[in-house]
Amino acid sequence: MQKKITIALVSHDKRKLNLVEWVNKNRKELQQFELIGTSGTAKKISKITGLKVEELGHGPTGGDITIAYNILVGKINVLIFFVDTETAHGHEHYIQSLIRISITQKIPIALNDITADCVLQYLLK
Repeated sequence: MQKKITIALVSHDKRKLNLVEWVNKNRKELQQFELIGTSGTAKKISKITGLKVEELGHGPTGGDITIAYNILVGKINVLIFFVDTETAHGHEHYIQSLIRISITQKIPIALNDITADCVLQYLLK
């Protein structure tokens, strides 16, 4: 039996609604994947969409690093991270580490709804 693809769903506070809307729009397609997210994002997605999203901790207090670790060990196959580029983030080094690890591990990364659409269509093929 083939292992399910795991998608990490992460967003900054100012982009949470955008990510929740994207997930809700693609709810049917996303049901076939394992979903993991940072706590705040996972809770909002689950509450609004009804999808099960495993929580891995609050982003600024280690959630981003936990997701990065799970990418390193092969437990996460895709990163969808809706980034707020207009606000300074105190945990910027965690964010950069997460993105760098995703790049070095050669997993697909989507940073907005357009690239998330492209990645999802690729996964569905």
